[in-house]
Amino acid sequence: MRVIIFLFIFLLCGLSYSQEIFIDTTQMSKSKALDFQKELRKFKDSISSTLRKALAIGADKAIRINHNPKDGHSVAKYISNYISNNSYDLIIAGRESIDYNGGMVPGMISAFTDINFIDKCIDLNISGDSVEASREIEGGKENISTKLPLIIGGQKGLVEESDLRIPNMRGIMMARKKELEVVEVNEDYQSTNSKSFEKPLPKGEVTLISADEIDKLIDLLHNEAKAI
Repeated sequence: MRVIIFLFIFLLCGLSYSQEIFIDTTQMSKSKALDFQKELRKFKDSISSTLRKALAIGADKAIRINHNPKDGHSVAKYISNYISNNSYDLIIAGRESIDYNGGMVPGMISAFTDINFIDKCIDLNISGDSVEASREIEGGKENISTKLPLIIGGQKGLVEESDLRIPNMRGIMMARKKELEVVEVNEDYQSTNSKSFEKPLPKGEVTLISADEIDKLIDLLHNEAKAI
């Protein structure tokens, strides 16, 4: 069985999708520009380090897509293109990213590749090409039967904590010999653009009213809170 797990790591000059930073170094002083380039190199090294850790705990190969996507559509499109050119039985993604929490990429990969998709997957059993899975729903869970190939959006519970692996020395040494493929892309699949981000308004002051002052509570709700 060929299984691929996507960490959604994309690079442009060492910058990750989660950071979405655009800086014109020509407007910096020479020393600041040099410092900035050093930080970029450090970040790129950290991305490679993350992929090497995946190799150290058992992955056979790592793939890094060199691009800086600006929305979930472009992320899904780049990954879908790679999947279309490389046959996989099981594609494991996260439920959502930790930056914008869009939760859209695995579903769009499914649409682009015409592969079945199970979101919020918390249990998975495979026998041949048959799959028995469970996914979290509001107030409970849903049991699903399907066939490979399959895309899942994993969630807490899919892997038991006792099964989590920590790279050991042998794995780290072997990881140095495994392939880290870098995929260069030129197409621009961006379909949306984030105009701005805003924090929620701070909570207002709380006025405590005694249980005996019902009239005062009604007055505040009517004249200040405009709730009634």
